[in-house]
Amino acid sequence: MLTVTKLEPQKKNPQRLNVYLNGDFAFGISRAIVPWLEEGNELSQQKVTALQTKDEIEQAYQRALNFLSYRNRSEQEIRLNLQKHQIPETIINLVLEELREKSLIDDRKFAQQWIENRNTFHPRGKRALSSELYRKGISNQIIEETLQDINEEELAFKFARKKVGKFKTLDKSVFQEKMYGYLSRRGFNYSLCKEVVTSLWAELEKES
Repeated sequence: MLTVTKLEPQKKNPQRLNVYLNGDFAFGISRAIVPWLEEGNELSQQKVTALQTKDEIEQAYQRALNFLSYRNRSEQEIRLNLQKHQIPETIINLVLEELREKSLIDDRKFAQQWIENRNTFHPRGKRALSSELYRKGISNQIIEETLQDINEEELAFKFARKKVGKFKTLDKSVFQEKMYGYLSRRGFNYSLCKEVVTSLWAELEKES
């Protein structure tokens, strides 16, 4: 057995303790994990290993929570962030499982919120949205289900009308080129771009 001979708060983080066993520094650990630990306690090597593993999981979990504090994240984003800090896959999987259980991550909700945000501030066609979500690690099934109710035509018209005022003094061919490029760069397909641009030009002609 190993005897706890000294416990001291870490200088940089008082919420963590330096643990000394048999007179020598052994490991650091979060106070929250060992509120019961006192000098004089005896620990088996197996118990020490279990506490260190639990602490490693807790540190990874807190890192994930901090990463989530800035904005919602997909599971893949969190996994990559933890991998960047060289956290073992077994621990990453445990952290992700806990985050799921506490409803702190949900790829379906993430995809829905991502699309809602895009539609409100930076409209995109389904092709562009699908590509963005895929890069975030969202599964094809969730992407398809989330995008199925989007009225892409309505979005394209709404988005294009914001630019009509800027381009309405241009010649027809230049207007069409500018508007088509503007829409296509945001993931709207060719046929829809053509439909929207043709319709908007016709509206401008009626107004003149």
